[in-house]
Amino acid sequence: MTPSSNEFGATLRDWRDRATPEEFGLPTAAHRRARGLRREELAHLAGVSADYLVQLEQGRAGAPSVQVLTALARALRLTDAEREHLFQLAGHRVPEDKRIADTLPPSVRRLVEQLSASPAAVYDVRWNPIAWNPMWAAAIGDPLERPARERNMAWRHFMGLPTHVVRTPDQQHEYEEAIVSDLRSSSGRYPTDQGLAQLIAELLNASPKFRGLWEARRVGSYEQEHKTIDHPALGLLHVECDILTTQRNDLRVVVYTADPESPSAKVLEELSATFAGRRALIDLPR
Repeated sequence: MTPSSNEFGATLRDWRDRATPEEFGLPTAAHRRARGLRREELAHLAGVSADYLVQLEQGRAGAPSVQVLTALARALRLTDAEREHLFQLAGHRVPEDKRIADTLPPSVRRLVEQLSASPAAVYDVRWNPIAWNPMWAAAIGDPLERPARERNMAWRHFMGLPTHVVRTPDQQHEYEEAIVSDLRSSSGRYPTDQGLAQLIAELLNASPKFRGLWEARRVGSYEQEHKTIDHPALGLLHVECDILTTQRNDLRVVVYTADPESPSAKVLEELSATFAGRRALIDLPR
C-alpha cells in the first residue's frame, strides 16, 4: 500500500469517523473534536498500537495480517459485506471457517432498543452477553460487574453462581437439558470455534451434571421458559422468557415480559419509568 493509492487506509479512516463514541460506551465531552472514534480509541478496541493504526490509515504499513483485519472488523462492528471488502482491500481472502457472530448488527440493535420497557439482552451462541438494556441490568444484574467467564449463562448455572432466578427441581432439569442441547447443537454448526470448544471443555471438566447431560447427546435449542425472579429490591417477579434467534447472525435476543395487569407487569412498568431518558442499550466493551 502507498499513500497515493491507499484505498484501504481511506476506507478504514472513514469507517472510524462514522462510529460514534456513545456506541462503544466511551465518554464524550463538549470540547471533543473527533467526529467518530479517535485513533487511540479504535486501537484500544482492536488491540493494536495507535502508531500502527496511523501507519495503516496513511498507507505507510505493509498489508495487515488476517488477525489484525479480524480485530479491526470486530472493533468497528462491520457488516459481513464490509468485513469482506476490508479483507479484499488488504489483499486477503476472508477466512472460510464459519464464524460465531459476536457483534450487534444495526437491525438487531434497533429491535432491542424498542424493547426498553422490558428486560432484554442479546447473547451469542456460546451464551455470552453482547448487549443489554438498563432494565436487564436492574432485574438480572449488570454483566460488567462480573469476570468475563462468569458472564456466560451456562457457566453461571452449572457452577452454582448467585442468581435471582428461582426454579423448581423440574424447571431446573428442563432448563439444564435445554441449555446443554443448545450448546451441543451450536458445536455442530461451529466445529472450529475455539471459544465455544473451550467453554464446553471447561464445563465437562468442572460440572458432573453438565457432563452427564452432554453425554446424552441431545440436540435442540433453548427457546422459552417461565421464570420466577426473587429480587431483593423488586420482590417476586413472574415473567415469560422468550428467546428470539436471528437467522442471519445466529444471535439470541432474550426478552422478559409479564402478563398485562399483573403485579409483575406493574413493577416492570415502574422500573422502566426510572430509566426514562437513559441510554437504551449497553454494549460489552471489546
